[in-house]
Amino acid sequence: MTKSQRLSNQRATSTANASEAPRGVMGDYSDIEPITSPLGTFVSLYAGAGGLDIGFMLAGFIPVWVSELDPTAMQTHELAFEQISQTHPHLASTSHSTHVGDILAITEDNLPTPGMADLVIGGPPCQGFSVAGKMDPNDERSKHVFHFLDIVERVNPRAFVMENVKALYQNARWETIRTALQARAETLGYSTLLTLTNAADFGVPQARERMFLIGIRRDCGTPEAPTPTTQSRRFSVREAFEQLPRYNTPGNDSLCYAQITTAKSPVLRRSPYAGMLFNGAGRPLNLEAPSMTLPASMGGNKTPIIDQRVLENPAEEPWVERYHRELWSRGTEAVTSEVPPFLRRLTVEEAAAIQTFPIGMRWCGPRSTQFRQIGNAVPPRLALAVARSIQNALKDSHS
Repeated sequence: MTKSQRLSNQRATSTANASEAPRGVMGDYSDIEPITSPLGTFVSLYAGAGGLDIGFMLAGFIPVWVSELDPTAMQTHELAFEQISQTHPHLASTSHSTHVGDILAITEDNLPTPGMADLVIGGPPCQGFSVAGKMDPNDERSKHVFHFLDIVERVNPRAFVMENVKALYQNARWETIRTALQARAETLGYSTLLTLTNAADFGVPQARERMFLIGIRRDCGTPEAPTPTTQSRRFSVREAFEQLPRYNTPGNDSLCYAQITTAKSPVLRRSPYAGMLFNGAGRPLNLEAPSMTLPASMGGNKTPIIDQRVLENPAEEPWVERYHRELWSRGTEAVTSEVPPFLRRLTVEEAAAIQTFPIGMRWCGPRSTQFRQIGNAVPPRLALAVARSIQNALKDSHS
């Protein structure tokens, strides 16, 4: 059997398995039992479109105070709250205050009050720490991780959760900041856990690694790492798309029209889904595996690429695999500048499905803003696992 035949068989098997996949996975949250009695309340900082908040709401917590810099992201957040409230009674008839703008500009009278909530959660700006940025230690945005702890000190919650990029967890350049964050939390009376997660291990069809700093007030328990749910059976991009309407039909028609062209001097890696074969930073996605990390810079030529022909017929060999093979055999000069019409960009709805946002969620703002909201977010399925680890830690303290 040739390599091409083996790949075709693998794709066909993957599709057969995917078609048998039960509901209640990825962006379908029908597996979550409605909760009538809330587990507690939370303050949300740097909320974005609500990826982290959605996970905590689905776990049984209620937002009481939400802050976000981007007004369109806040609009999306509020639409998500309305959508989830319709099926989760613990959110019915609840309300929360929203604060749009720089959190540092919020007046003292409008900040969260002491004892307001059981939890403080959020993902402070990551651009200063990320390897995708300049990794500038003097970036003003990097100071927000300490402003987050200022709010923790003010509210004195039972627990807190701070999310950020992998580099803050492991890069030697940020060791001083990691140490300072944990030391500050310890002085505030919290036991802390610094952990690195891969979203693909938590029911997300995306290999997205993120750091979580979890703090449990010492009189309330001990922090626990979230428990992986899909380490042995990760979901693929194809399976995420199967939860959506067909491409370019209502419910999956928020298109990206950025042109796809091959790079004149491509950067080759062993995988055709790595390197730089096309102009811009938009790489092709392997439909039979978890997606690469979706960037916040999507919306133009940094938007990932889909082979529509393979999406419709899994037995077909992906165009990028054949092109990559030709490049390996002929060197790094582009073989062709022609790209077949069945290569196209990811849609907003597909990006949201890969991030496990609830199916049918509505997005506000221009198309590029919608992509940015999705790329900046914590996948709700991952957030749900983190919320449950918090729930377990707090529950254990009362057992």
